[in-house]
Amino acid sequence: MRVGFFHTCLIDMMRPEIGFSVIKLLEAAGCEIVVPESQTCCGQPAYSSGDRKAARVLAEKFVEEFEGFDYVVIPSGSCGGHVKTHYTDLFSDDPAWLARMQRLAPRVFELTDFLYNVVKLDKLPGAGKNSIKGPVTYHDSCCGLRELGVQKQPRALLEKAGVAVTEMKDHRQCCGFGGTFSLKYGDISAAIVDDKCKNIQDSGAEAVVLGDLGCMLNIEGRLRRTGDNSTRVLHVAQVLAGDA
Repeated sequence: MRVGFFHTCLIDMMRPEIGFSVIKLLEAAGCEIVVPESQTCCGQPAYSSGDRKAARVLAEKFVEEFEGFDYVVIPSGSCGGHVKTHYTDLFSDDPAWLARMQRLAPRVFELTDFLYNVVKLDKLPGAGKNSIKGPVTYHDSCCGLRELGVQKQPRALLEKAGVAVTEMKDHRQCCGFGGTFSLKYGDISAAIVDDKCKNIQDSGAEAVVLGDLGCMLNIEGRLRRTGDNSTRVLHVAQVLAGDA
């Protein structure tokens, strides 16, 4: 199958190594991978801030770049959720664009959902190759969980990779990032992420694993600023690919 890889703004600019882990996983699944060089942003920040005009331009760009692939894989619950659930709203007043998006939407998948439910990858490149010695805990990102139903998939894949998962308290609770929410409501955001960090630490896990880089940067930043330099914060792609 020919897969279009949408690497997201944050991975491209902040943690490109995660993108290479994703490619390793897709190669292990036997996919032909194409990374359109013209891709930019999915438009979620504009949409969430009320700039529908900018969000619509980016949505059209995404559809044009990716509608020719058998599948589109996105290593982010927030970007994947925006594309699959909110593009139809942006195109609701345009039957032609709406029809194009409706044809594309069933082929757009968050990474772990694609690996678990579409290609059913059993042999993970990371099996026995990570430096992780103890259990990890998993943080469910809001958009991946509530918009895409991603919860079982990453845990099942981690188990296949030989990584033990111990659940933290309130693992389904927000980390407080929320994009511009963390800027507009800094005190509230800090209180939420403090609760999340305490739950991670109380779980006794060596690392927290997650599928959204926004959450990852927020949690890691708070852990480090409050003096925790030992708890590792890893994208699930890094662990499954053996790059942790």
